[in-house]
Amino acid sequence: MANEMKKVDAVIVGFGWAGAIMAKELTEAGLNVLALERGPHRDTYPDGSYPQSIDELTYNVRKKLFQDLSKSTVTIRHDASQTAVPYRQLAAFLPGTGTGGAGLHWSGVHFRVDPIELRMRSHYEERYGKNFIPEGMTIQDFGVSYDELEPFFDKAEKVFGTSGSAWSIKGKVVGKDKGGNPFAPDRSDNFPLPAQKRTYSAQLFAQAAESVGYHPYDLPSANTSGPYTNTYGAQMGPCNFCGYCSGYACYMYSKASPNVNILPALRQEPKFELRNNSYVLRVNLSDDKTRATGVTYVDGQGREQVQPADLVILSAFQFHNVHLMLLSGIGKPYNPITNEGTVGRNFAYQNLSTLKALFDKNTTTNPFIGAGGAGVAVDDFNADNFDHGPLGFVGGSPFWVNQAGTKPISGLPVPAGTPDWGSQWKAAVADTYTHHLSMDAHGAHQSYRANYLDLDPHYKDAYGQPLLRMTFDWQDNDIKMAQFMVGKMRNIAEAMNPKMIIGGAKKPGTHFDSTVYQTTHISGGAIMGDDPKTSAVNRYLQSWDVPNVFVPGASAFPQGLGYNPTGMVAALTYWSAKAIREHYLKNPGPLVQA
Repeated sequence: MANEMKKVDAVIVGFGWAGAIMAKELTEAGLNVLALERGPHRDTYPDGSYPQSIDELTYNVRKKLFQDLSKSTVTIRHDASQTAVPYRQLAAFLPGTGTGGAGLHWSGVHFRVDPIELRMRSHYEERYGKNFIPEGMTIQDFGVSYDELEPFFDKAEKVFGTSGSAWSIKGKVVGKDKGGNPFAPDRSDNFPLPAQKRTYSAQLFAQAAESVGYHPYDLPSANTSGPYTNTYGAQMGPCNFCGYCSGYACYMYSKASPNVNILPALRQEPKFELRNNSYVLRVNLSDDKTRATGVTYVDGQGREQVQPADLVILSAFQFHNVHLMLLSGIGKPYNPITNEGTVGRNFAYQNLSTLKALFDKNTTTNPFIGAGGAGVAVDDFNADNFDHGPLGFVGGSPFWVNQAGTKPISGLPVPAGTPDWGSQWKAAVADTYTHHLSMDAHGAHQSYRANYLDLDPHYKDAYGQPLLRMTFDWQDNDIKMAQFMVGKMRNIAEAMNPKMIIGGAKKPGTHFDSTVYQTTHISGGAIMGDDPKTSAVNRYLQSWDVPNVFVPGASAFPQGLGYNPTGMVAALTYWSAKAIREHYLKNPGPLVQA
């Protein structure tokens, strides 16, 4: 029989960026806050201690910081006619586990959002007409505007210690010819730190992009360009471009993470507690299913515990938020046949395409150096910065060179036709390793009726609960968009005069491949919006059905973004936390009437 713990004001499920932000905001509001993290305790020490931390075999190959798939995973199928099978080896996407979640192992690319993507359906219908959106595409508006979120983007950047080059501040252009992005929305303040230095590959990319008429800018990076003390008093050191960011805990205290930027402040809060190795099974509901009474979890000793709470925050990885809502009976599960229900709806991923330029030995790029967020990008074909009308697809993509440190095991590009091993392979590696660069088209993935999440009827996790089932495949719109973007990005690659270009776009008929890493930018399933018939949470990330449950994270995105999601997740969490502090706590109940 489960043991019942002492009641707290708020219980937070998952301690990544969203959970850490919520914990800080709610303890500031005077609440007793408990965070439950399914994974072990992690921090810069010992997980980021040098030199053990720069170990590719341990971290990127054996996946030390990532989810243990033997305990819980997802099942995957391409369409509803197939039987899904479990995702047993980490490859396509890499959910984090432990203190900091994916916020400990992320790269550090820290964007805001393009305002158009917050009102995606409305914008396309206004500019191109309702018939332009393909049948079966279920994109919709977020229900919140950029102007509303702007103060929270600014707040998050000051917490993260973000490095970058602004274009305009309070309507005044400050970034022309200084690395700013002319397509970026206006800002209320500058970045906390100037942009990181450009690697040689980024310099080549910028020169080539300008030569073909595009507008290169410095990537916004949560890897510090200098020493920094954030708004919580947490200190960061300057990045040394070691190249060990994505998949690693930063030993320099240079990459923003919940562990470095928020947890030190939370440790000073007597009203905060973090319990690691606490696997939440479900949110407990009242008899009428309209109120959460707390959660049930399994602790590190395998004992089932009931944790009562007045407020429940589901702030885990996207998959886990959706999974817990389905297991707990919060909201109506999505039915793709009738297009009714909300939980599991609008699942989206990232539509990534990569080109690699190989040079002769007169061009040396030193790819072993780098930083996760450092680089140069162009937004000429992101969002709706170009005319989609004659092209026949929805969505856009930034292009960039993001030299994050090419590793000696996983980062060895060779020309097509090279053997997988032996003397010819060795010769090809020696010929290309220090003479190549990689560029990505980071395409925004749209949501479709055919791509969704539900509970698997066959497979269960280590605790006897149904696994989450992922029904997902690339659609025609994704292929068209990727092919167009790669064609435009190839213009940049060709302007560098390489001896060879390898890689390319998805071909028609290409299926999603779960065995090859793409990104961990997964979104949707518990989406926000203004209509409870088509969204699981309202514009403040509050459950329509159980108003003392809030669900921050990328699970709230109605479709994917061209940009990396972390900046948007942070801003939305601060936005939601302010609504809780200023409105919900004073008058508990729905913040928006259906």
